[in-house]
Amino acid sequence: MSEPILVTPGVIAKRFGIPVHRILYVLATRKHIRPKARAGTLRLYDEAAVASIGHELHFIELRGGKGGSDGH
Repeated sequence: MSEPILVTPGVIAKRFGIPVHRILYVLATRKHIRPKARAGTLRLYDEAAVASIGHELHFIELRGGKGGSDGH
């Protein structure tokens, strides 16, 4: 069995091609997405968490951004 690949919020942001603050928003507001491990102050997420983040980003996009507004 291989070791799981764990990534930081910054790596997740690069993977989705979006600013890191959007990943941090999802992580701060979706308490069910938890880090799998920590390395010092870094939170590390597994592929299941990355998939959940992607799902939440899609849901936010469908709603038209945070709170359903256009962000202004």
